[in-house]
Formats: sequence, C-alpha cells, structure tokens
Amino acid sequence: MLKSAEKTGTNEYTLVITVSAEDFNAAVNKVYHKKKNSINVPGFRKGKAPRAIIEKIYGEAVFYDDAINDSFPDAYDAAVEEAGIDPVDSPRDFDMKSVGKDGYELECKVTVRPEVTVVGYKGIEAEKPNAEVTDEDVEKDLKVKQEANAREITVEDRAAKDGDIANINFEGFTDGVAFEGGKGEDYDLELGSGSFIPGFEEQIVGHNAGDEFDVNVTFPEEYAEELAGKDAVFKVKLNGIKEKQLPELDDEFVKDVSEFDTLDELRADIRKTLTEQREKSAKTTFENGVYDKLAALVEGEIPEVMYDKAVDNMISEFRYNIESQGMPFDKYISAIGMNEESIRDMYRSRAEKDVKIELALAKIAELEGVEVTEEDVTAEYDKLAERYGVKAEDVKAAITEERIQAQIKSDKASELVLAAAVATAPAEKKDEDVAE
Repeated sequence: MLKSAEKTGTNEYTLVITVSAEDFNAAVNKVYHKKKNSINVPGFRKGKAPRAIIEKIYGEAVFYDDAINDSFPDAYDAAVEEAGIDPVDSPRDFDMKSVGKDGYELECKVTVRPEVTVVGYKGIEAEKPNAEVTDEDVEKDLKVKQEANAREITVEDRAAKDGDIANINFEGFTDGVAFEGGKGEDYDLELGSGSFIPGFEEQIVGHNAGDEFDVNVTFPEEYAEELAGKDAVFKVKLNGIKEKQLPELDDEFVKDVSEFDTLDELRADIRKTLTEQREKSAKTTFENGVYDKLAALVEGEIPEVMYDKAVDNMISEFRYNIESQGMPFDKYISAIGMNEESIRDMYRSRAEKDVKIELALAKIAELEGVEVTEEDVTAEYDKLAERYGVKAEDVKAAITEERIQAQIKSDKASELVLAAAVATAPAEKKDEDVAE
C-alpha cells in the first residue's frame, strides 16, 4: 500500500510503499515452494524440508530478495493508482527502509507524465499542395506508358543521335593510367539520358556502329575524391545503335496495355488515378504540417526518458523490419556506415516531435472534455482484431482498456485539431530555392 507520495522535483515523485506482514509472508511462502526442490537440507529428501528448517539453517532472510521481487510489482501498481500519478518510466533509486516478518517498507522515485500547456491549437495554418491534374499531366503519364512499350530497332544506316540506345565498350584513363571502375563492355547507354559523366554522351552522337574513338571529359568537383576535377580519356567502341520505336497512341494500343477499349477511357482513368494520388499526398502534407505546428505549441518540461523510450521503440521497429528480411541488424547498420549511436541521433528529432504531439493531443482531449463510450472501445478492439487477423478477445488480453481509451481520446482530439485547421496555398519558391 501507499504510505506517502511526495512531489520531489519537476515530473518526479518519491513514493514510500509498504507491504503487510500477511502479503509478504504469502510471497515468501510462494518462493519457498518454488525453490525448495533445489535446496539441500541434511536429513531431508529434496523438496521435503519445511520452510522453518530451511530458514533456520540458511537464515530468516533466505527467501526475502525473491519475495520482494515477486511482491513489489503489484504493490507498486496499487501505490501508483492510489497516488493518482502517471509514470512514464520504471521506478528507480530504491531505498529499503525495513524488511522482516512484519513486511517491508521501501522508498523509490518515479518519473511522471509532465503537465504541459497547448495554446492556439484551433485554427492552425498549414500549407496544402494543389491536387489539380492538368491535361499535360495526363499526357506525361500516357507518354510513360508509351515509352514502356517501345520496341528497340537496330539502326545501320545512320549515325547515333539523342534518344538512341548505344551499345558500347569503354575504358577510362587519367594521366594515361586506367582507373578502377572505368571499364565496361556491351553497355547499353541511352544518349541524352544524362546517366554518364557530363559531356560523355554528347561525344557519341554522330558516330556510326563499329567506330572506335576517344571521349574527353572532366570529372565534376563533387565526384569521388580520387577522380574529382580530373581530366579523363575514355577509349570507346560503338558496337551498335538501336532506336526506340514508340507505338501509336490509339485504341489498339490502349487494348494492349490496359483493361480499357478507347484512348479516352484510359485518359479518364489516368486523370482519376492521378487525382486520387495527389489528393492523398496533399492531405498527408497538410496534416503533417499541422502536427509540426502543434508540436511547436507545447510548453512544459518534458522528461528526457520519454524521448529516449520513443527512440527505443523506433529502433526496435527498424530492427524488426531489417531482421525479418533475414539480415542481422548490426551487420546491416555497419554496411550503411552507421552504428547504434548514429541511429539514435537519426531518430531523435522525430521522437521529440512525436512525444510532443502525444502530450498535446492528451491535453487537448482533457481541455475539450473528450469522452469515450463503450461502443468506441468495442469498435477499436474490433478494428485492431481485423487488422491483425486475430480475435477481439486476444486483443483485449494484450492491450488494456485504459490504453485503448487513451488512444481513442488522442484520435478524437486529432480530428478536432485537423477539422479546425486552415489550409493555405504553398508559398512560391524563390529562384535560389528552385536552383537548389
């Protein structure tokens, strides 16, 4: 039971918890029955020595540590409920005041959910991109479909030009020495694609199949350090040339590449699909902008442990996703040049925002008097059961109703904030932004 609960710091309480002689004796007895088979007592077969005999030989406190560990969680939960506090981390800094046949009394500290203020959460302004689909957008999508179904025709009666696919052998040299990674054979390069070093593709244009020639280029300054800014010569052989032959955009093409019969039907479907995609993307962008500004409205001293636990959860999810693909997590992060510390740094800002949003929504639910009905709880359990393909009873066994209610309150508060938010047109990008 709770003897006392004193606020001893910002977001910190010191609890003094007592466990009665009756409850402690029950815990000791439970430990005795669990461990008696492993204790040797002269004159008794294993498991047959009475508790009193074992305590006389090994000391009265022989079972105390295990009994304390066994009984404390329930005592702590009851004390927390009686104190009316909401811990965000495990208790710490234990100080055992007394322990014996009369029970025990201990003191511990606990970090609790902070009190925060959120002012101005109604009418938050955030940018929402235009989801309009133009005729040009539709034609671009059609062009992609046309390109994807293009035929490649071998060219023998002319020189290479932009848009052709040049099959080449090449080897690169700097200062007359071949460099690593600069050689390739039977490589298909689409001229004009910009996939090679600036100036390379342009120098293939105008050559015929079978030609052997030099291509002179300068590596960009932002290239790999050993080649950055250097002049290079590539020995190139043009093995062959192919040109793309695009299919006609007509009803026959539509029948070949889709479930539709006419070009107009395909255009209408493309417009519908693009509109849905852009509206969804615009909605997500708008909501993320609202949440960003909501997080910035939170005022209060937030315990570091809340951020740390949020990061822990993100890393656990990341680890699960990687290892479910059959790769050891440590090996993966090492391969991408990261370690546990850099992974934590990567997630830190997102964790801070998520924690602030969680606290903000809980506070808003309180301020707005958000209520949760039995129907709400049942519907949420059913939704989770359907999502994970299990029975609602299994979800109830895994997730307490208290957690479900908190989530529903948060969802309702979120709906309230988003409904009151104001969508604004995106700010026009400055010339330097476009250049970047």
